[in-house]
Amino acid sequence: MNTSDFVQIALYVGALIVLTPLLGGFMARVLRGERHILSVPLGWLERYIYRVTGVDPSEETDWKTYAWAVVTFNFFGFVAVFLLQTTQQWLALNPQNLPAVSWHSSFNTAVSFMTNTNWQGYAGEETMSHFTQMLGLTVQNFVSAATAVGVLLALVRGLTRKTSKTLGSFWTDLVRTTVYILLPLSVILTIALVSQGVVQTIPNETVKTLEGQEQTIALGPAASQIAIKQLGTNGGGFFNANSAVPFENPTPFSNFLEMLAILLIPAALTYTYGKLIGNRKHGWLIFGVMLLLWLGGLAASLYSEYSHNGATGTTVNMEGKEVRFGVVNSVIWSTATTAASHGSVNAMHSSLTPIAGGVAMFNMMLGEVIFGGVGCGLYGMVLFIMLTVFLAGLLVGRTPEYLGKKIEARDIQMVIVAIIAPSAALLIFAGISSVIRPGLSSLANGGPHGLSEILYAFASCAGNNGSAFAGLNANTVYYNVMLGLTMLIGRFAVLIPVLAIAGHMGPKKLSPPSAGTFSTNSGIFAILLIGVILIVGALTFFPALSLGPIVEQFLINAGQTF
Repeated sequence: MNTSDFVQIALYVGALIVLTPLLGGFMARVLRGERHILSVPLGWLERYIYRVTGVDPSEETDWKTYAWAVVTFNFFGFVAVFLLQTTQQWLALNPQNLPAVSWHSSFNTAVSFMTNTNWQGYAGEETMSHFTQMLGLTVQNFVSAATAVGVLLALVRGLTRKTSKTLGSFWTDLVRTTVYILLPLSVILTIALVSQGVVQTIPNETVKTLEGQEQTIALGPAASQIAIKQLGTNGGGFFNANSAVPFENPTPFSNFLEMLAILLIPAALTYTYGKLIGNRKHGWLIFGVMLLLWLGGLAASLYSEYSHNGATGTTVNMEGKEVRFGVVNSVIWSTATTAASHGSVNAMHSSLTPIAGGVAMFNMMLGEVIFGGVGCGLYGMVLFIMLTVFLAGLLVGRTPEYLGKKIEARDIQMVIVAIIAPSAALLIFAGISSVIRPGLSSLANGGPHGLSEILYAFASCAGNNGSAFAGLNANTVYYNVMLGLTMLIGRFAVLIPVLAIAGHMGPKKLSPPSAGTFSTNSGIFAILLIGVILIVGALTFFPALSLGPIVEQFLINAGQTF
């Protein structure tokens, strides 16, 4: 690594730190329903949506009604995307006359975009019409991210309100997040990306090659979808090779903007959380824990990528990376996209060194809490905070409290369900896939690398990440169905317990801090929290990682590849 590489990392981290309180403070005003800079220019749109849908923005519901609204809304989103794919051959904006998508791929994709996973087992430019991309996938990029923010807000209300049985209105939270946060940021980023050369067109282009043959180049309204896929921690790609394609990511500046957009809102939400609970110091502590965990993964990945490779004899591993981006930008992206609940890539993760690929895998296995997805990353981190407080309380013999509310057995039961369910789905389904013919028939590699391909796919879907390791052909009936089920478990087996916790915490009384209260603003608590996150991850996934990327690294050092 040279000075330029360190400068790029410093600029990235510095921009993230500077923008966190700026955007986080604005989002706090929006989500509290206060007046803000966009109240006048966009207030009419919020009011119009309420009038058309018949929603009363002041009406609040309990956690069960809130959860029912979330599940119902997501179900209709799933149906809409499924139908768009299976009927696209008859719909408008299909210049390539693409046929209908198969039922199993349509199922997988509809689940994927509904759950904010954006896993893709297909080549976007060869499978989806512009109409399906815009009306189906791009719309879900907005509302799936806004859904998670709504669940986070419900949890905040449950933790901070005094003896309240209501958690707000899902519909109000959905509209405000979409209208005032996701939409304006997406417009700004779309304009910036178009200025860099990202395509935003309808017709394709037919050109002549150097041999004199005609070739049709697939284009489309990519910039607008890329903007929200990055900002909403959705991931996926308009084109098959994702952000390694010049049409999606043409310049170093577009690469920086897209990388920054991945972590921008998840990082800023930590400051928003601090404002909403009336404790900005706690919000910064959460941000610091996330940043330290991310920097640790980044350092391990870079060390591995710049270490001597026994198989190739090189010390700079450029295989599978864009020359115009190099190793550092590829590794920043790989660690950011897997730390967030995000699926975009600008390099082939299968070509990362085993340790770097293992770090990407481990980021997802932790439950996407290192920044994580928009909304869902933060409420996932709150689950680990509650678990840490509970364990610390057991050690000293005190009743655990978080934000002045007692953590009881029922709350911890829901925390454990939310942490274990995605992990169980990942390991059980990956284990099944590694021993049966339908699971093994799609592998491009054998040995530990082949196991890593399977592990990565299920880790990506269980964490609602969506990035692909490559090498595994997942567009089969078996993988489309199994990965679709994994995505559903990864989303709703966490989301519903979180709402149940919010509903159970809301009616409790707030206890004032006392000499026996365990502070969640101290450095000791930050260390405990990091320890709990890593220990839970290590105990759960170390055996699987040992058989995959860890043993592969030893074999590569000995000159053996798969």
